Amino acid sequence: MTNNIERHAKLLKASARAAKNITMILDPYELFQRTVDIICDEFGFYYAGVFLVDEATQYAVLKAGRGDAGRAMLREEHKLAIGGNSMIGASIANKKGRIALDVGSEAVFFENPHLPKTRSEMALPLIVGEEAIGALTVQSVEEAAFHEEDIDALQTMADQLAVAIQNSKLHRQEERRSRLLKAANRVGKEVASLLNLDQLLPQTVNIICEAYGLYYAGVFLLDEKSEFAVLRAGYGKAGKAMLADGHKLRVGTDSMIGASIAMGEARIALDVGEERVHFKNPHLPHTRSEMALPLIYGGRTLGAVTIQSSEERAFSDDDITMLLTMAEHLAVAINNAHLIEELKEAHNEILRNKVFEALTTASTEAIHWIGNKTLPISLTVARLREEIADGKVDLESLKEDLDMISESATQIIQVKEQLIGAVREMKPRPVLFADVLQTAALQRGFPQNKLQVEIDPAAAYVIADSTQLTRAVGNILQNAAEAGAKSIKVHVRPTEERGMLEITIEDDGVGINDATLQKVWSPFFTTRGVEHHGLGLPATMHVVSQSQGHIALVSEEGKGTTVAMFMPRGRVDVEQAQPGSVKSILLIDDNDDWANLLGHMLKNTKVKLTQSTDLKKFPEADLILVDENIASASLNEVLAALSKAKLAPKTVVLTSAINPERVTQYLRDGLKDVTVKPYSANELNELLK
Repeated sequence: MTNNIERHAKLLKASARAAKNITMILDPYELFQRTVDIICDEFGFYYAGVFLVDEATQYAVLKAGRGDAGRAMLREEHKLAIGGNSMIGASIANKKGRIALDVGSEAVFFENPHLPKTRSEMALPLIVGEEAIGALTVQSVEEAAFHEEDIDALQTMADQLAVAIQNSKLHRQEERRSRLLKAANRVGKEVASLLNLDQLLPQTVNIICEAYGLYYAGVFLLDEKSEFAVLRAGYGKAGKAMLADGHKLRVGTDSMIGASIAMGEARIALDVGEERVHFKNPHLPHTRSEMALPLIYGGRTLGAVTIQSSEERAFSDDDITMLLTMAEHLAVAINNAHLIEELKEAHNEILRNKVFEALTTASTEAIHWIGNKTLPISLTVARLREEIADGKVDLESLKEDLDMISESATQIIQVKEQLIGAVREMKPRPVLFADVLQTAALQRGFPQNKLQVEIDPAAAYVIADSTQLTRAVGNILQNAAEAGAKSIKVHVRPTEERGMLEITIEDDGVGINDATLQKVWSPFFTTRGVEHHGLGLPATMHVVSQSQGHIALVSEEGKGTTVAMFMPRGRVDVEQAQPGSVKSILLIDDNDDWANLLGHMLKNTKVKLTQSTDLKKFPEADLILVDENIASASLNEVLAALSKAKLAPKTVVLTSAINPERVTQYLRDGLKDVTVKPYSANELNELLK
């Protein structure tokens, strides 16, 4: 009797210590694992495990188990039917503790291969209020290891564990509620500041999934006919794949999204397998719960948001409330973005009308100008014919007439070249801007030491016709020089607009006054006398527009001028050339950006590349490449030296700006070829064929 009293007192003390430790833990995983460890360590039992009832109240699911046996059962997702053939199931169903003094004779004992040494077992229900939320199993290797009074001692600890579990659950709910509030506030704050749908919608799905810990989120917007909901943003790889597929769902009852939009109300599927209108998506095979929230503003449905979880019954009432609030914020932001787009379109329409008006005026002026230049030609030709027919040709007068005809024709050709260039435009390609800038400066006689150039490596290439872009940049440099600029700063950097770069050319010249600033884009407008055609900036605008870019100019009298060109950013794959039969190349060029690019493209090939500007001795080479715009030597002297050495048939002149007259002259001099510079391995391969 004394031994039993002492044993019972020991159990009570151990139970109190265990309960005290348990109630201080809020993390559920740590709580369960510490419980089984404390029970086995304090009481010296063989095994202990914690089970919780699943949401369907059909099974008790193991949440923590002692030692290797516990870990093995957790991996197997061990569970027991409530009220079934097990001590745990019976304990939960009856809300009473059970003891098996000899498990071999226990009618409801579940024989477990992971615990072969168990001889006695005690199952204690975990009860909160009137509800059994789980059970505790305690097992011993000895028969008759437990007494009825042990249930009382250990049930106190089990009750404390149940309270601790409930506290942990409430704590997690509070943490989740706090996280949801922060996420909802973040969505509300960030979407309010974004007016571009291509930024707004992806940002929203990222915030939802990352803050809420969800499997997937996507935003659908209605098409123009309101027949389909079209996916505009989706989370992760699944979202990218569906966007690439042009994923859309018909408005109606065939899908959660379609039904939500059609009925203008939220739809929730806690188990998508049972949901009649759930759309089975091969890109999202793990979805178990889904919520579809309509995006409604001012009584008009704009689209819907889908929110998905890989867990069944993943959404609580708090989740629904918070996410509905978030959807309302998003609907307001989408409507604002639509309004901004409409305002932009209205502005663009006004701008287009003004441009058409300006073009009409400019075209009329151009026609008058050309008419004024061609009228004397036609009148003179008619008069000469009469004089020839009458036999009264005055040779001195004829010479003057021919000079006038030649001058007028030359001016017309100059205007044509100013407007559209000397050659037909090539297909835009990735062009090394540093090389174009260097060529433009050399052609216009602008000293390199007056240029301060800063090019972001991510913006090294621009999509353009190199010949036309060289002409456009040259026009800007020439304007700066004529405005008395002592230095020019050139900056090239990526813009926030995806796939675009900004080229700014800033001079310290005399600047432009407000009245002149309003006319600078008009063809034939000039403040520099009749020898200037006033076509530099209009021609530059044409070049930039042809590359799908746009141009702007800001200036203040006495404080210089800045021209900003916004153009598509080019990308060149880092590849090596395939030179074919060419084994050696002599490059006659400065040590500049393009020369370095050529060396990089030929790196690790078997081609021997020699770079030199020594005209006294040329090393042996299969191919000779000469940069037309070389600064460190005279091009005429280079070509003369090559011709004297009988190397012209091996020589190719490379340029970023083709000129037909110069090409004709080079070929007459016996050079092998003249072509635009290659800026990629594929272009170099074509040159080396």
